[in-house]
Amino acid sequence: MDEKLFDKGLQKRSETLGSDYVEKNLKAADSLTRPFQEAMTAWCWGFGWGDEAIDVKTRSMMNLAMLAALGKMHEWEIHCNGAINNGVSAAEVRAIIHVVGIYCGVPQALECFRVARKVLTERELLPIDDPAQP
Repeated sequence: MDEKLFDKGLQKRSETLGSDYVEKNLKAADSLTRPFQEAMTAWCWGFGWGDEAIDVKTRSMMNLAMLAALGKMHEWEIHCNGAINNGVSAAEVRAIIHVVGIYCGVPQALECFRVARKVLTERELLPIDDPAQP
């Protein structure tokens, strides 16, 4: 494993998902899952998220769209929190879900709204203060 990429990935992963979440996952890793956790931290977070060509807010928005398209709602919830940590507003989450509805279908958008409502309620970001909406 590339220690430099792992360290960079650990930093990026912690900044987005929160140190407590990352520490809990790494601590829970065992002989079955530890190699994957280490590789994923280095590859996904060090190599992927560590590439500064795309800022973290944009990357988070892309992640929400892609995870929705894949129907990976557990990961969508985790990354919805991460997106908020990276500066994505509640109004932007709503706009992302609108695009999901157009390209992935209404049922998937409804799933995203269900999860977004949970996350935004927990983070006390509802109701959305959006002067553009009547």
